[in-house]
Amino acid sequence: MTTHPFPSVPGIAYGADYNPEQWPEEVWAEDMRLMREAGVNIVNVGIFSWALLEPSEGTYDFSRMDRILGLLHDNGIAADLATPTAAPPAWFYRAHPEALPVDKDGRRLSYGSRQTFCPSSHSYREAALRITGALAERYADHPAVAMWHIHNEYGCHTNACYCDTSAAAFRAWLRTKYADDLAALNDAWGTTFWSQWYYDWDEILPPRATAAGPNPSNLLDWRRFCSDELLSLYKAERDVVREATPVTPVTTNFMAITDALDYWRWAPELDVVSNDHYAMSTDPEAEIEIALSSDLMRSLAGGPWFLMEHSTGAVNWQTVNRAKKSGELRRNALAHVAHGADGIAFFQWRASKAGAEQWHSAMVPHAGTDSQIWRDVVRLGADLKALAEVRGSTGTAEVAITWDWNARWALEFPAQPNSQLRYVDLVRAWYEPLWRAGVAVDFVRPDADLSPYRLVLVPGLYLVDDEGAANLAGFAERGGTLAVGFHSGAVDRNCHVRLGGYPGAFREALGISSDEHFPLQPGDTVALRGGGTSSLWSERVRLEGAEAVTWYTDGPLTDVPAVTRNTYGEGTAWYLATHPDPATLTSCLTALCTEAGVEPVRTAPEGVEVVRRRSPSADYLFLIDHGGHGAAVPVAEDAVELLTGKATPGSVTLAPGEIAVVRQPRHG
Repeated sequence: MTTHPFPSVPGIAYGADYNPEQWPEEVWAEDMRLMREAGVNIVNVGIFSWALLEPSEGTYDFSRMDRILGLLHDNGIAADLATPTAAPPAWFYRAHPEALPVDKDGRRLSYGSRQTFCPSSHSYREAALRITGALAERYADHPAVAMWHIHNEYGCHTNACYCDTSAAAFRAWLRTKYADDLAALNDAWGTTFWSQWYYDWDEILPPRATAAGPNPSNLLDWRRFCSDELLSLYKAERDVVREATPVTPVTTNFMAITDALDYWRWAPELDVVSNDHYAMSTDPEAEIEIALSSDLMRSLAGGPWFLMEHSTGAVNWQTVNRAKKSGELRRNALAHVAHGADGIAFFQWRASKAGAEQWHSAMVPHAGTDSQIWRDVVRLGADLKALAEVRGSTGTAEVAITWDWNARWALEFPAQPNSQLRYVDLVRAWYEPLWRAGVAVDFVRPDADLSPYRLVLVPGLYLVDDEGAANLAGFAERGGTLAVGFHSGAVDRNCHVRLGGYPGAFREALGISSDEHFPLQPGDTVALRGGGTSSLWSERVRLEGAEAVTWYTDGPLTDVPAVTRNTYGEGTAWYLATHPDPATLTSCLTALCTEAGVEPVRTAPEGVEVVRRRSPSADYLFLIDHGGHGAAVPVAEDAVELLTGKATPGSVTLAPGEIAVVRQPRHG
């Protein structure tokens, strides 16, 4: 990460996407008054304004943006000024129809929405850099601009194009990766299978629709290329902005746990890691996914981050567009702060009356200020103001979970032993018991520095390169506690099966070997010794130094080890050769934490989330009652509850569905 500052606003940043161009100008003054009432101190502007800013090629009209930025500055509200390149105007497509993307079935998509462009299009890149340069030149020194927001949600809707231009760009990317050595590519892709050997670079195509299953190694490089191609667009726009305004931080908004982009490669290129997150109304415990995705963002950022978008209520693109329940807006927002967000923003400020997102909630809903949403928005603004001192504090974790986009892509390619496997589901299954227990978690790359951690968990790491595998095994060898999930380490960086027995890269450290998988049919389970069941997966494990922790007691692998533990060097390495039911997995993870010496941040009643942020002088405990039952939680004798400003010596009492943030001074 660079040393650029977080946006220069007081305390916790608070705001929304602001689209005043959707409204008559007489509404703008009312917007300013309401923003001040709500405590808004930053808004994202200009995100979809390309057609208004550049009404024809090379002709600019900045008069509206001049007035908007001036109004914001006069009212003490900072601007996160966007480059509007996520939605090119209709005139651009009429002049450059070749910039429209082609899907893998060969259909060229039409314009009329957003994100409809070929990432490899030369005409798109030229036009995007032209409007970016014009904006940067005009507003480089504008006092309202506190941050630059490049594009919007790269990878949303269209993250890949299969046209001939993209094919040429893919080949160029491959030639760089494989040092212009076609034999090396053929080896990496295993092209002796199905007569896929390439004799000329021009024979290589994107993985377009074909008669049978695709080559997984081809698919993997294609996913890497698509992520890198969009990253090159971001960096090109960012560099134009930085040349004009080198000290103003630059960001773009990630999309939580999307599979579109490899954010480990993206995050170092951002001055501020930003995220868009929308809780799914179909998830009965969405607070767990909020925590997981927030911890991932904090891990990517290496510290505080900015929640660029989330919703005050209904989300228009979900199957059922429901409102949030009482207190949910506040709990969701402050949970993001608990997990490291130093900025909270919504999509959007004022609910649209027209367009594709007219039924999306906003800070000012269709009903106006005589609404529960508005009252909640104002209350949240007061909360964030009261939490100003939390800004800049960090999370603390002794447990790490590996997260790798390459492994995710490869695991979900066609023709796996079990097509039910979903990377995020496997990670969440391991994360959830720790969340419930109040154990803090970081997410790490397989090759990350693991020295800060006592326990490292490796669920679903199907693909791992040699360096990552050695790093994880070395963590155990040096005294750490390592736990590896089934089907991990199975393939190398090229998606080639590691021969000699499963689980491939981790056999030695785990002290086991497996010669065959026995994946389970949907709905099927097998029993485990000591009670409990498992699903999704089983395999024939042979002990080669490890000890069995539990066994299968029925099914085709009766009396075969299901969970093993191996002493490896100075530490231990566990293997979960199956997917235990939640209670059994919780027991296993509890045993792992005990062995590693990991303790929860604070013991709390069920349904109460406890999260700690730490500054040099104080710990900040966030206590969030998701269960709706209320609770009393022990705290330090010299603690102060920040949302009320009251001392809470020894204990804090949460009303049902409420939140407390407790400052506990650190002594010594």
